Amino acid sequence: MVHPASEVGDRPTLCGLLKGNVGALAAISFLNDAASEMMYPLLPLFLVGTLGAGPAFLGIIEGIAESTASLTKLAGGFLSDRLGRRKVLVGWGYGVAAVIRPLMAIAAAPWHVLAIRFTDRLGKGVRTAPRDALLVESAPEGRTGAAFGLHRAADHAGSVLGPLVATLILFLLPGELRLVFALTAIPGILAVLVVIRGVREVRPEVSDAPPVAPEAKASIRDLGPVFPRYLVVLLLFTLGNASDAFLLLRAQDLGVPIVMIPLLWGAFHVSKMLWSVPGGILSDRFRPSRVIASGWVFYALVYAGFAVATTAWHAWALFLVYGLFYGLTESPEKALVATLSPKPLLARAYGVFHFSVGLAALPASLIFGFLWQVFGASTAFLFGAGVALVAALLLPLALLGVGGTKQEINT
Repeated sequence: MVHPASEVGDRPTLCGLLKGNVGALAAISFLNDAASEMMYPLLPLFLVGTLGAGPAFLGIIEGIAESTASLTKLAGGFLSDRLGRRKVLVGWGYGVAAVIRPLMAIAAAPWHVLAIRFTDRLGKGVRTAPRDALLVESAPEGRTGAAFGLHRAADHAGSVLGPLVATLILFLLPGELRLVFALTAIPGILAVLVVIRGVREVRPEVSDAPPVAPEAKASIRDLGPVFPRYLVVLLLFTLGNASDAFLLLRAQDLGVPIVMIPLLWGAFHVSKMLWSVPGGILSDRFRPSRVIASGWVFYALVYAGFAVATTAWHAWALFLVYGLFYGLTESPEKALVATLSPKPLLARAYGVFHFSVGLAALPASLIFGFLWQVFGASTAFLFGAGVALVAALLLPLALLGVGGTKQEINT
């Protein structure tokens, strides 16, 4: 792995990690998520309240959108390894999002929302695996988790700013959801400019890697013996991990006013931001699998809490605790991918990882929406909690065996 002198010192500080690509990619995610989260927390209300769709159709939209992103993440990873390039795919993906998101301002039917979300997730899919591979290639040895933690913290910081801006606009101009959607163009365009000016390619050294050619046809077996088992458990967990849009609907049911929904979403991302760096550091210091399993247990507790919640303050408290789940899982899950996969197929491994997670996104949201509509919100949230607990118990077992736990510790 290449560690340029400008980016890598001898165990650099967190501030030192922000030099070069890690800092540029963090800034891009900050801007992109500021744009995305100006719009996202308002979409369920816009879809249900303005366009007249129901919870089941919301599940269809979110399931299709996230499954589309996952399919294209797989393709983006394969294409990046074949081309030996990351930046062009990263720039294209963020560019698509910057162009398509503001079109939500003129959506007039539920299927318009579906089309825009589909295209937006298409761009996300293309950029994600190359971006994650570039982060690994730009980070110092033993600091992959911290680099991902910083990136996720910046991402969530943007997710804090976006809802605050949306809330301010709605306070000044009540009901102007479409204006909020249109203004997402500004941070989206700025993100594309940072890609063009601030990101550079990094050529990894792979002298100790197995002789697997990136351009060759590769199966999941080429990613190692433990990696497929890890993905199976991730897929199981994701079946109980429906879109967070349902949490926003639940908050509204519990009495959170519509005008406060973006502020609630912003507070949630403050919690995610604060826990992202500690979660990444923990994954560098301890086994990532232990940190991930702990995060899944917190997820189960939060979902059980949403099942029995009765007032608006319960929603606020649960959203804040829910951020800990993200801190304990986002960076460690990606760091574990880097330790279990061959370096010549790094982007491909991230593509397969994101694809496996998203493969369950459509059925997860459909199941959750169906359970909510037929049996009520409590049943849907208890289902998600139960699946998460089962996955947390199975994860250590999935990493046992020849090359499993040993590989995770020694890498």
